[in-house]
Amino acid sequence: MMSKKEILSIVDHTMLAQTATWEDVRQTLDDAIKYGTASACIPPAYVKQAAGHVNGKVPICTVIGFPNGYHTTAVKVHETKDAIANGADEIDMVINVGFVKDKRYQEVQDEIRQVHEACGGKTLKVIIETCLLTEEEKIRMCEIVTNAGAEYIKTSTGFSTAGATPADVELMKAHVGKDVKIKAAGGISSFEDAEELIRLGANRLGTSRLVKLVKA
Repeated sequence: MMSKKEILSIVDHTMLAQTATWEDVRQTLDDAIKYGTASACIPPAYVKQAAGHVNGKVPICTVIGFPNGYHTTAVKVHETKDAIANGADEIDMVINVGFVKDKRYQEVQDEIRQVHEACGGKTLKVIIETCLLTEEEKIRMCEIVTNAGAEYIKTSTGFSTAGATPADVELMKAHVGKDVKIKAAGGISSFEDAEELIRLGANRLGTSRLVKLVKA
């Protein structure tokens, strides 16, 4: 049995609502610091302000090509460089799901590699949006993310039809390279859910609810 503190230490405390104001983001940052989460995951537009606010007390994570993933590679690379320049410590990018459906696997891999290079040594998590993929496509994405050199594969944006499932985490654990970590995100609503996903192989969790539960 993990303690709540242990679980929170691997959570990316998240505020990505379209309506997110600076006050919402600031509260998320302050809570991330207070409860010792792995990072605070916030919209790119707030990264610079957030970096100034936290002053290194918590890593800042932001999203690229979010939430649909169909931006051009050049746009994702520019977004990434901009986010890093503004003070982001971690980057969560969305793949081009349509390209996966079209079996344009090499282009998908090349894009991830280019975004990873743009990270300049910062952590890259690749969101594959598992709810939109077949099992075969999920397995292929495990191979692609591994080959592209990203640090993490991530289940979901939390903005599509479903979030992380235990089955998807198990599948990823079985098929990613030994150096690739797993982030489960979307729909994690209890500490019991969180612990189960960690047991199955998740190294990081993306959620806003666990901190809310502790505060309540």
